[in-house]
Amino acid sequence: MAIENEIHPIQVNTLMVLLFRTNARFSELNTMKIPSDQFNFHLKELIKASLIEKHGELYHLTAMGKEFANKFDTNKSKIEKQSKVTVAVFCIRRTSDENEYLVQKRLKQPYYGFYGGITGKVTWGETIKEAAIRELMEETNLSGKPILVGLEHKMDYEKMNGSLLEDKLFFVFRVNEPEGKLKRKFKGGENIWLNENEITKLPDKFDDIDLLLKMLRNNSISFIERKYKVKQY
Repeated sequence: MAIENEIHPIQVNTLMVLLFRTNARFSELNTMKIPSDQFNFHLKELIKASLIEKHGELYHLTAMGKEFANKFDTNKSKIEKQSKVTVAVFCIRRTSDENEYLVQKRLKQPYYGFYGGITGKVTWGETIKEAAIRELMEETNLSGKPILVGLEHKMDYEKMNGSLLEDKLFFVFRVNEPEGKLKRKFKGGENIWLNENEITKLPDKFDDIDLLLKMLRNNSISFIERKYKVKQY
């Protein structure tokens, strides 16, 4: 399949033409007036990538082609970047006199060494809740019932030049009294139970963790949206 960042401008233009019609002939697709043999090469590449099909004299987008072409900003003819959909899971257990939260030390880039919740991307075809259950099991070996407590739209900007580094939409879940034997370490992180006072004293923590802990205590679903410049990435 054509790679999004490497697809040729002639192929992009062809997909844009078909995006706004049900089908088109060779001459109707070649709006850039490319020599026929050159344009035919690009049509064959799109067919090979299963993005378009030819029936008789007419070309049209395949189901895959429709989904692919719909990612483009039609004004700029470029793939439109969108927020990454992720989950953030916070486990809570009650000790004799206080709540403890399962905090994860990140041991991979970016934000190496920072403390936060259990996070991960939602995979293609996966429900948000399924992603929360999977990430919890993969990174901690624990299971439980994820309860949605809020949403956070978080945009990280580079401190020096102000460029946007990450744009993520987190579905935040609480898991009360998870079951299983905790996996202390895994590739990319380390898990530790801490009380709220211990969390506030952590040297390197994500700056939104206090807001998220407050979100966990709410009885209704909360929403946080914020832009900030990161001190370390």
